[in-house]
Amino acid sequence: MNHGAAPASLTRQAISATLHCLTGCAIGEVLGMVIGTALGWSNLATVVLSVVLAFFFGYSLTIRPVLKSGVALKAAIGVAFAADTLSITVMEIVDNGVMLVVPGAMEAGLANWLFWVSLAFALVVAFVLTVPVNRWLISRGKGHAVVHQYHGGHEAHAHEGHHDHH
Repeated sequence: MNHGAAPASLTRQAISATLHCLTGCAIGEVLGMVIGTALGWSNLATVVLSVVLAFFFGYSLTIRPVLKSGVALKAAIGVAFAADTLSITVMEIVDNGVMLVVPGAMEAGLANWLFWVSLAFALVVAFVLTVPVNRWLISRGKGHAVVHQYHGGHEAHAHEGHHDHH
């Protein structure tokens, strides 16, 4: 009995998963860019630091609620890797790609609006491109669909009932 509700809720889940991932990525990304830029590192070193931190925070934000539901750390890390690796990867490629192609964005420095506008723009582009990736993963029962099993009474389940048929 599918009356068109699933695609909308799927998109909602994908957006929520992407926002979740984006939050972690943004924290890591901004910290990496700030630290790298403040220390006068090369673009490559700054990007590498941003990516490492983005993965760290991205996974942390996914792992926390999963751990709260009583899953062992090792299993929670597995869930986070399964859920977020592709979306964080896409997001980081796009994000850092945008920062590198915007003229002067990496050199702009932290006091310069160009740096922050470019970073915000990069995150928006990354968000827009990552939503379909997450939507595809969730539609196939992967990605954040895996995480949602662990969210007790999460909004996605509140108005949707469990879809266990594969």
